[in-house]
Amino acid sequence: MEILVCIKQVPGTTQVEIDAVTGVLKRDGVASKMNPYDLYALESAMILKEKYGATVNVMTMGPAQAERIIKEAFMMGADRGAILSDRKFAGSDVWATAYTLAQGTRKFCKPDVIICGKMTTDGDTAQVGPEMAEFLDMPHIANVLKIIEVTDAHITVEMDMPQTVEVARVKFPCLITVEKGIFQPRLPSYKLKKATAHFNIQYFALKDLEDQDEMKYGLNGSPTQVKRIFPPIGNDAHEIWEGNSDILTHQIFESLMRSKFI
Repeated sequence: MEILVCIKQVPGTTQVEIDAVTGVLKRDGVASKMNPYDLYALESAMILKEKYGATVNVMTMGPAQAERIIKEAFMMGADRGAILSDRKFAGSDVWATAYTLAQGTRKFCKPDVIICGKMTTDGDTAQVGPEMAEFLDMPHIANVLKIIEVTDAHITVEMDMPQTVEVARVKFPCLITVEKGIFQPRLPSYKLKKATAHFNIQYFALKDLEDQDEMKYGLNGSPTQVKRIFPPIGNDAHEIWEGNSDILTHQIFESLMRSKFI
């Protein structure tokens, strides 16, 4: 079995600068970490690897500093890694990101199953995985809570629906996005760090992809245009009230009314 896990490097802090012209995050040089949801996707792949003898590939899109999370994935048991890195990919919305990842997949490997985290903490759209599957013309299941069974031909999972939990079976090749908590992610291994230090990370730029039309990538290929983006404003204002239960109840009620919560 061949597995591909899509991972992403996200800011490790809320103190991130925003490009005033393009409206996108300035990621270069920013303290970063692996997207927390991707840790669950990676652990799911590791469980399948241990149970079925799969090969686990990891791929990300981003600047050269994204190499750090590829190496972290190696320390968790991944076998191969690739980075899609090109200035022409910068500023991608979910559509352009999904298209780039789909093109990268065709170049990098031929997975039986692609596993993605439910969403990223710097975007929260939960759209890239399903859109990527559509570009690859493969079936997909989102919000997977549990992997029930894997055979040579298909995978059976539990998926979280708005009102129910449903069981679905999908044929390979396919894509799934997993929920937080599907498995407990393992910690990176120092032993694997030493054992994988020589692992080569493949880099792919636009010129390496099958479709080299610049208008389909980055800002050029993004139908979503950011009108305005800004960091949240901290609010640490507080009040201390004293009095009996009748007085405090009235004050809470008045405060909620002023804030239009009720």
